[in-house]
Amino acid sequence: DIRDFSSYGCQIQDQTVLPRDRVRFVGDPVVAVAAPTKREADEALNLIDVEYERLPGVFDAVEAVAEGAPLVHEHHAISENDAAYFGIRPQEGTNICHRFRIRHGDMEEGFKQADVVVEETYRTPGAQHASMEPHASVARWQDGRLEVWTGTQTPFNLRMDLAGIFNIPESQIRIISPPMGGAFGAKTFVRTEAIGACLAQKAGRPVKVVLSRYEEWLTLNRHPATLQVKLGARADGTLVAKRVVCWVDTGAYADCGPGVAQKMGYAAVGPYRIPQVWVDSLCVYTNLPPNGAFRGYGAMQAVWASERTMDILAAKLGMDPLELRLKNVLVDGDQFCTGEIMHDVHFIECLHAAAGTIGWADNKQGKGLCVLMKGMQTPSRASIVVEANDDGSYRVHCATAEMGQGAWHSIRLMAAELLGVELEKVHYAEPDTDLVPYDTRTTSSRSTYMMGRALVEAVRDLKRKGELGYGECVNKGGLDPDTGQGIASTHWHQGAAAAEVRVDEETGKFQVLKLYTSIYAGHVVNRPGAELQNEGSMIMGLGTTLFEEIAFEDGQPANANLSDYNLPAAGDLPKSFTCDLFEREGAEAHGLGETALPPVPPTIGNALYSLGIHVTDLPLSAEKVLNAIDSRQQAKGGRT
Repeated sequence: DIRDFSSYGCQIQDQTVLPRDRVRFVGDPVVAVAAPTKREADEALNLIDVEYERLPGVFDAVEAVAEGAPLVHEHHAISENDAAYFGIRPQEGTNICHRFRIRHGDMEEGFKQADVVVEETYRTPGAQHASMEPHASVARWQDGRLEVWTGTQTPFNLRMDLAGIFNIPESQIRIISPPMGGAFGAKTFVRTEAIGACLAQKAGRPVKVVLSRYEEWLTLNRHPATLQVKLGARADGTLVAKRVVCWVDTGAYADCGPGVAQKMGYAAVGPYRIPQVWVDSLCVYTNLPPNGAFRGYGAMQAVWASERTMDILAAKLGMDPLELRLKNVLVDGDQFCTGEIMHDVHFIECLHAAAGTIGWADNKQGKGLCVLMKGMQTPSRASIVVEANDDGSYRVHCATAEMGQGAWHSIRLMAAELLGVELEKVHYAEPDTDLVPYDTRTTSSRSTYMMGRALVEAVRDLKRKGELGYGECVNKGGLDPDTGQGIASTHWHQGAAAAEVRVDEETGKFQVLKLYTSIYAGHVVNRPGAELQNEGSMIMGLGTTLFEEIAFEDGQPANANLSDYNLPAAGDLPKSFTCDLFEREGAEAHGLGETALPPVPPTIGNALYSLGIHVTDLPLSAEKVLNAIDSRQQAKGGRT
């Protein structure tokens, strides 16, 4: 019986192929049917009636941590998957599956030193990845061995989880990952593969599983979040203390939510020198569809709250928001709130570049700024093999997934440069766990940086041995579970953004006139590809800002289709829409796939705030903007 298979989960083992006793969200699969054709499968499904007993549910992360809230899971088991790379701390008897903490300095003493304190609560909704290609996989069993063809960012994590589900050695599982039509974090860990493998085992034939667009909405989305921020400063603008609480809605199953909560926790502090910091970031179960990795991995939610608060503080201080940031941003040698000493820091350059593009010095009305830092997967490991062929060509073997970001091309470019040959002489082997060495996963904009460093070692090894070269890059790090002190990231993505808006104060509708991002890129390997990656990030950031939001009614998705769920189109782009990539001589190649997304919402939010329009919850709909205009007018003594 399928229900006898082991539970799985990349960070907490809370999921089964089919639920054993109860379903936890609308869309939790209760039956799976395989047939020669889709029509026959649909007809068989229509013959099945399922009776449900209604149970109390909870659909909001803040409500889910309240006393007496119905429990989504009674017990928690930490996964042995290497995605559970940090001290996951479930709170038994609650819906909190992980609590991440930062305790740096004395927060209470810090606020006593503050001349000005601001406090605000922010909310960000869930969002759909909306990749062009839906989740799909093919599974077959041959002589007791499972083979799976699937578009996945995590072939080795997937192999590990499937081995646990079927209680067979990992060597008895082969994962082949062809190029994907988009992923953005959605194609990580187990999705369609377990059900397909179960059906293939029972049918004795290969089984293909392809999700419908509606099913995509029920499979994985971005984490909704609520963030409460308190920030204190001296009268001259020096930051002295910050307190942050994050409620991260991971849905019915944890997936990588604990990791997102961790990243959101330290990203919410921002790239600033703050001597006293206190953070609690809670990963919370609710009865909504699972939420997992999404481009930015918790940074968007954190940067929205952190950078909006900076502008509120600047207004209360009577200070230029740019000057407030320049006074407090980290520079080389500064200590971050996790205790690590920062190096290769370029926030000041990025901020000056952003401010210059919108004429900040001339006029600040309708203009906004933002600065951010985003961590990378730490600890992490990348391995690569470079093989010399008899005809003078080379073949690169590694597990980096291709999902439209151009990673394979970038790795070939780096290899050709290191080997001193034409690009046409470097070939890339499709990821296959039988044939390529281990890699942590293709996430967190780590591939160019990590694989690039491993590639240097592999080429050096090849030149020494003559036939085959192996290279490995290991990122060591980790944070103390009680204090959050340690190495949060061995490499930090850095950037800034600027925007200019025009608002129709009668309707609340507004137009983004200019949008610009400045990203520190280290050494750019493939400039056209890098620029396209950043433009794509900015466009996704615009969607997040303007209209993207998954709506639910009593746990039921209300807009789970591409007609009712708005995605940005060409007509939504500002007339002035640019990104600059800053390089430094002698720097290593950096990942650039996510950095330009998180700053877009707060930059536009701050541009509205410069006009006295204060909105705390995304997306920035015309209704919210109009309500904020009304609130501003009432505060002035009536609408004019």
